[in-house]
Order: sequence, then structure tokens, then C-alpha cells
Amino acid sequence: MQILAIIPARSGSKSVRNKNIRLLNGKPLLAYSVEHALASHYIDRVIVDTDSEDYAEIAREYGAEVPYIRPAKLAEDTSLDYEVFYHALTCLRDREGYLPEMIVQLRPTYPIRDVKDIDNMIEMLERNDNADSVRCVVPAKEIAYKMWRVQDDGRMTPLLTDIPEAYNMPRQVLPAIYYQNACIDVIRSSTILEKHSMSGEYILSYIMDHFFDIDTEEELIKCEKYLKLLNSKKKYVFDIDGVIAKYREDLDYASALPDKRMIQIINRLYDAGNDIVLFTARGYKTGINWEEITRRQLAAWGLRYHELKFGKPDADYYIDDKMLDIRELLELFEPREKGVWK
Repeated sequence: MQILAIIPARSGSKSVRNKNIRLLNGKPLLAYSVEHALASHYIDRVIVDTDSEDYAEIAREYGAEVPYIRPAKLAEDTSLDYEVFYHALTCLRDREGYLPEMIVQLRPTYPIRDVKDIDNMIEMLERNDNADSVRCVVPAKEIAYKMWRVQDDGRMTPLLTDIPEAYNMPRQVLPAIYYQNACIDVIRSSTILEKHSMSGEYILSYIMDHFFDIDTEEELIKCEKYLKLLNSKKKYVFDIDGVIAKYREDLDYASALPDKRMIQIINRLYDAGNDIVLFTARGYKTGINWEEITRRQLAAWGLRYHELKFGKPDADYYIDDKMLDIRELLELFEPREKGVWK
């Protein structure tokens, strides 16, 4: 089966000038998607679809093909994905006699992907002959059943009507809703050429928990901070109580509960090759040896680290010139609806 990755990278971004080639951690944004496509086990050809010769040169530098330049009429703000991909497929078919069975769309504004997700989605479509496409989604944070349309006269009507008066029901009993996150689309060529659609009617879902799409300057800056934190190969020192574990006023550390969000973040840093050191004042006041209990706790919580140090002095405040604010870590790593890098 021939599988083509297309990375659509027009040059006319209004929100962030030349967004698709902006340097992110020293590399053009579109280069990340090229690298993701090249790392797939199934994709056998990678094309950057662009209206710019400058963009084309950068794409080729990172290993992609640019066999044509997109016409200017298909590079407008209002141009549809379908128009761009229909042009790409017919152009390749007519010029080269090349027509792949599947197309993988990788938007260049998504610099953080797990290549395994690409391959998993390809396998899903390959296994289901009836499906037209696979689209990745994330759980929506807002409850669509409590959303409304407002008419010109001020009257409201519910957005979703399949459940009577759902807007008066507790959120916990309402169905889960998902939002497409623009990370990866896998589509049969026949869906585009014959059904004239980027999705078709039979769309398989691939559920993710993250959203890395870049639309604004602020999101670009956040993403760069995230990548630097994740791939810096630095030593990070974390306090245990109040950071990794919920703080205990009674100093009964055996009953401490884990902060699962922070553990997830630290494990990400660990898996990226950073050196993780844990530092604690447990027992400094009382003289109790908490080491065995602490090590058992950390193992039970699934925290990965390199070194555990006791002997931190107890204090009301700590001041450090190399401090990284916990809130900044949570903002960069914790999943939200948009613009957060997990």
C-alpha cells in the first residue's frame, strides 16, 4: 500500500507572520512535521504543499519533496483543505501517474507529535475497509449540551437537542464530547477524489489527550519553552512535600497523597533524558527516618527519578535564583482545550 504524507504550508499566515517557517528551538516549524512523517513505519513519500519557493527550499533541506508549487488561488485564507488536497492528488496523478491509497495530513503548526499515533491511525484505516478516514480528537473541556444559539430577537435555542433538556442535567450524566485537535488526519485518496470530501461519511476516531496546535505568537513562545524544558538534558531538583505530594500540616508523611499532575510532568522530563533529583526535609524537625516509607511511596506513585536526598533544612520560605515556578510547569504541561503542551 502506498501512503503519502502531505504537509500543507502556505506562506500567508496573518496571526503569526511566516508562521510555518518560524524558528522553534532552532528549527523551522514545518521541519518538525517533515521529521514526523519520515519517522513513520508506513509513510513512503513526504511532500510539502506550499505556494512559496522559499518554503519549498526549506522543506527540501529537511528531507521532503516539493514536486509542484501550489497555485496562489488555493493559498487564500478561505481556501479549503479539500481544494488543496484534490489539487495535490490530481497533479501527482496527471504528471507522474502516481496515486497513493492513503493520504496522511500533518499540519505544520503541530510541532509535537508521537509518531506512534501516525502509525496507529494508518493501521486503523487499513483494518477497516468501510471507513473513509481517521481523525484524531481530544476530550472537550466545555459541555456542548449546555451550549446555546442566540437568535436575532434574543431567544435562545440549545445547540444539541438529542437529549431533552440536557442543559438542565448534571454534567456527570451527559455523554462525553470530543473536539478535533488537527494533529493527524488519515484519508483514503478515493474519499477525496470520488466523494469530494476530506473525511467522508464513515469517520473513525482516534482519541488523544493533548492539543499542541500553534495559532498565535503566545502559543509559539509557550511551545518553545516546553521543548527547551523537555529536551534540555538538565538536572532538575524537586521538593517532595508540597510539590510531588500534597503537603501535610501534621507531618504524617506516611499518609501523604500524590499530586498526579506533577508526577506526570516529572516523568516526562525523566523520559526525555533529564536528570531528576528529589530533595526533602522529612524528619529534619522530628528526627524520624522517613527514607524507607518515602521510597515505597515514590515507587507506588510511579515516579521515576535518579536520586533521593534527605537533609533539606526546614524553613518557612525558600529563595533560589534558579527557581522554576510550579505554576509555569503546570501551565506548559497540563492539558487544556488549546495552546498547552503536554
